[in-house]
Amino acid sequence: MEEVETAEELLAKQHRKEKKDLQAKIQSMKNAVPKNDKKRRKQLTEDIAKLEAELSQKHENELKLQNTSSVEEVSDTLDSMSVANNEEKSDPSKQSRTSKAQKRRDKKAALEKEREMRIAEAEVENLSGSRHQECLKLREKLVERHLQIKEISSDGHCMYRAVEHQLMERGLALGLKELRDQTAQYMRSHADDFMPFLTNPNTGDMYTADEFEKYCSDVADTAAWGGQLELKALSQVLQLPIEVIQADSPCITIGEEYDKPKITLIYMRHAYGLGEHYNSVEPLKDLANEEEG
Repeated sequence: MEEVETAEELLAKQHRKEKKDLQAKIQSMKNAVPKNDKKRRKQLTEDIAKLEAELSQKHENELKLQNTSSVEEVSDTLDSMSVANNEEKSDPSKQSRTSKAQKRRDKKAALEKEREMRIAEAEVENLSGSRHQECLKLREKLVERHLQIKEISSDGHCMYRAVEHQLMERGLALGLKELRDQTAQYMRSHADDFMPFLTNPNTGDMYTADEFEKYCSDVADTAAWGGQLELKALSQVLQLPIEVIQADSPCITIGEEYDKPKITLIYMRHAYGLGEHYNSVEPLKDLANEEEG
């Protein structure tokens, strides 16, 4: 009997094919631009980076959708088995009837089709939307520095993971948990530097000692998003300046008192519909200086 591939295997196969197709397209794009045409090669570099980032995000979204669907499919299968068993016991003629689980699957398929149409419409709109314009402005700023965006997963730890990536590039092994722990500990030890900037959203009053301790505990032990206060603490912990590049605002540097190479982060306001997000940077893959062959 021919082995039936699982949904996970089919999706993995599809992703491999799409990556292979993209690489073939990229190679074709490279071949179409003369290597001595610096201006067109620079634009080509940006276009390729955009294509790779979009495919990576597409795959991430599909994996998330599949993980969500898997739980529902298991429930539907169990429901279907239960209905089939009950029908067989009560009246065999009812086996041909559409089960409750099948109706749910049909409804889910219709909703999924509608969702895919909305995604396609949103992608078209995004070409002129906030996210696309933000990416274009950031790429323009980064190309001047011979840098490109290094995508960081959007799991609540993005700021710390971006710092972790920058440190790894320097050969410094400080993991996510250690960065969070040290940030929280520094904030606890310098409460007077941080508490005045934290207020209770319900009352508008400055945090109490207990509220501040809860805040620091969340920094250390949860996926609480990091911001400028946590970057200030990290800069002091690492004794390094941290630069934050934004699309529509001047760059911000925290910890300018440290005369060392900066850690560079990208701050995005419209990243993939998730709102605020941090990415890291890496050297730009410059096709203009690519060797022949």
